[in-house]
Amino acid sequence: MKIAIDAMGGDNAPQSVVDGVLKARDEFKDVEFLLYGDQDQLKALVSNTERIEIIHTTEVIDMNDEPVRAIRRKKDSSLVQAAQAVKQGQADALFSCGNTGALLTAGLLIVGRVKGVSRPGLLSTLPILKAGIGDGTFNLLDSGANADSKPEHLYQYALLGKYYAENVRGLKNPRIGLLNNGTEPHKGSKLTLEAHQLIAADKSLNFVGNVESRDLLTGACDVLVADGFTGNAVLKSIEGTASATLHLLKDSIMEAGFAGKLGALMLKGVFSELKGKMDQSQYGGAVLLGAKAPVVKAHGDSDGLTVYYTLKQIKTMIDGQVVPKFTAYLEELKEDGKAISKD
Repeated sequence: MKIAIDAMGGDNAPQSVVDGVLKARDEFKDVEFLLYGDQDQLKALVSNTERIEIIHTTEVIDMNDEPVRAIRRKKDSSLVQAAQAVKQGQADALFSCGNTGALLTAGLLIVGRVKGVSRPGLLSTLPILKAGIGDGTFNLLDSGANADSKPEHLYQYALLGKYYAENVRGLKNPRIGLLNNGTEPHKGSKLTLEAHQLIAADKSLNFVGNVESRDLLTGACDVLVADGFTGNAVLKSIEGTASATLHLLKDSIMEAGFAGKLGALMLKGVFSELKGKMDQSQYGGAVLLGAKAPVVKAHGDSDGLTVYYTLKQIKTMIDGQVVPKFTAYLEELKEDGKAISKD
């Protein structure tokens, strides 16, 4: 099993990327890691190269580069070369903390999409803070790959999300929700109204109807369907609120004097559990669902622990043969008259 890694992508690269790779290498004995990037910087960080191969590249796609132009012009960038390795069968998956648009472009133009998927979507995993619901998380699809979507694309995401929840998370008959500004079937934009009809008409889906963003963290659904623009806005809002809440809690304790600190000490276990649930790093990266191989994106500011968890997620996808099984799943949909693309 080989994972191609854009070692130069991200705010803290290559240090954080290497930190995560080393931790993953020590735990996963059946995985080889292909690090694409500046060999001088990488060799200085990797003293033990067991199951780690460094492939030198001369260019880097940064966060300000225009995605399509960068993929086409920076042929020797760490991201493009890592994507090429997957395309050519030299690696089983692609990972990056870098430019999201560039990674999505590389996933579509270089790695390629599975036949039958017209709009691969970006799937993110987020926590459910209410205990005892499913596996404690829900998936958001699309969380940013496609800013503009049609009703049939949202229906696609419902089918894709169901597949991921069943085959990667192990959920039976996952609950599918449609992000909207009200729970009533007649509410929403033209896009969500038409998407609601399409999803509701498919009785193979456990569709729970419209879901408001305020109910997401309490477990309203297992898979939340949205267009990429709205989904990304919700994702960033949840992440920002979680971070701000933790900082506010810490500041309030520090300003409460001795009594406040004593109370916090007594509730240390509770606060630790809360922080763990709201820690995005443990849930892995965002998956470009519909690509011919696992293409996974972690935050640009990811630390080594986040990189490790994302590599663990990728290993799970490869071990579970997610993409081959997904291709077979599409064939079943076609046989049932539910082809999600005409190609």
